[in-house]
Amino acid sequence: MVRRSRRQKLQKLTRLCRQEEGLRVKRSCPSDGLEAGNEKEGGNPISVQLFPPELVFCLHVYLCTTCMQCLCMPEGGIRSSGPGLPRGYWESNPDTKGLYFQAFGGRRRCLSKSVAPMLAHGYRRFLPTKDHVFILDYVGTLFFLKNALVSSTLGQIQWKRACRYVVLCRGAKDFASDPRCDTVYRKYLYVLATREQPAVVGTTGSRACDCVEVYLQSSGQRVFKMTFHHSMSFKQIVLVGQETQRALLLLTEEGKIYSLVVNETQLDQPRSYTVQLALRKVSRCLPHLRVACMASNQSSTLYITDQGGVYFEVHTPGVYRDLFGTLQAFDPLDHQMPLALSLPAKVLFCALGYNHLGLVDEFGRIFMQGNNRYGQLGTGDKMDRGEPTQVHYLRRPIALWCGLNHSLVLSQTSDFSKELLGCGCGAGGRLPGWPKGSASFVKLHIKVPLCACSLCSTRECLYMLSSHDIEQCPVYRDLPASRVGGSPEPSQGTGAFQDPRGTAQACEEYLSQIHSCLTLQDRMAKMKEIVGWMPLMAAQKDFFWEALDMLQRAASGSGPGTSNPES
Repeated sequence: MVRRSRRQKLQKLTRLCRQEEGLRVKRSCPSDGLEAGNEKEGGNPISVQLFPPELVFCLHVYLCTTCMQCLCMPEGGIRSSGPGLPRGYWESNPDTKGLYFQAFGGRRRCLSKSVAPMLAHGYRRFLPTKDHVFILDYVGTLFFLKNALVSSTLGQIQWKRACRYVVLCRGAKDFASDPRCDTVYRKYLYVLATREQPAVVGTTGSRACDCVEVYLQSSGQRVFKMTFHHSMSFKQIVLVGQETQRALLLLTEEGKIYSLVVNETQLDQPRSYTVQLALRKVSRCLPHLRVACMASNQSSTLYITDQGGVYFEVHTPGVYRDLFGTLQAFDPLDHQMPLALSLPAKVLFCALGYNHLGLVDEFGRIFMQGNNRYGQLGTGDKMDRGEPTQVHYLRRPIALWCGLNHSLVLSQTSDFSKELLGCGCGAGGRLPGWPKGSASFVKLHIKVPLCACSLCSTRECLYMLSSHDIEQCPVYRDLPASRVGGSPEPSQGTGAFQDPRGTAQACEEYLSQIHSCLTLQDRMAKMKEIVGWMPLMAAQKDFFWEALDMLQRAASGSGPGTSNPES
């Protein structure tokens, strides 16, 4: 037995050595004057192990998507693929999925990774609640990631986020909680799921019916369940309204919206009652519309149709004034009347904050609207916008998120790396690296994972979801030449403005803003902000920001005369 085990180890080591030899690359030496094809006398071999991890990852992705023809799945089966890998590979691959977070307070302000459920088939979406985090995968399994007290390597007891997980339920389609940005209000979790119902008298066999199950976010205990008729099939759920009048909006597969109202304060009481499911007014008044997705907050709802149209419901006069700048068309007796937003192109996805919103069209353009008191629209000023206004220096985002008074954009640079941009209020560390905030989108000081696809920010923490879905990547169209000519939008190749007169006027305005600053520190801060406004490449912006930081540090150490703007 000992000889057999040694022989197996030797064979395994031999195979590893052969594989390493096969992964070596020949490099020619021009100084020796040898030909590249001469392997006996040419160059020095370089092992792949010397490559940076990022390059190894890119090579791994390239080889997998072009060469591999089959793949062993975690269940033990084999799924064959054509020229690329199947979707199941990316769903189950631990290198392309993960939940990352960075706390705004405390001593350690670095990016951390949560526990990874090994049985999860990718991460479709996530939601942080008051105490924990919930993740839904692509096969309908909802995972419950718990915060807990754990022992560190030094033997100390510390509080750690999302360090343990359990399976909350299976067969889930979607889930939602209190739509406010503050997770303190997220007491319950509403799960839209499919369940097998037993056969009734006169029928044979069971039927699959959609239902809404309500769980306590603190313990994962189910406290309420409502089941719908088997003829109704839903795909999305959102919440709107106060706790006592919580409205559940359900989107069907046919694009119709139904709603029902529950009293959330009575869900934990052991009693049963009947709720009425009614067709929402947007589907009654506009029956020809087919809604594709929804977004909501406490007092408003946004609908995107399959044709890219956008319709709004606003339920309070204060939010209506912040979004549209007037109360002229607000009807206090009819809060469900849909309002159409005028946009020049088809909208792909959106983000809805408390009193501002962001839209992304099919050409990758970002439009912001609403309250701009803290600069959360990223337009470079603090003037409210009553209609969608384009942010010209940003295009083709991966994800967009709007919070209480700040906004975040996840984008991809020219070298295929990811970066996180933010604007608005920076209090509490919600814009890492910019404590005073910014009226334009600036690069945040945070490391973004390679496969990051969505994000969310709470009062205490910033979350980023990493998951590669080959079927849900946003595909943007190129802007037609007729639309580019009349607008000062950045060109796709160089990132410079097409309108030179507009560029000159903008530069003059930038100089006047710098001149109006009283101190050198204020001028440096204003210059950093202006660099964020300008349509530069990511590497160029990083260069200017780093150079300005060096100059600012050198000026601050030169003496007390730095407060003079002429120094």
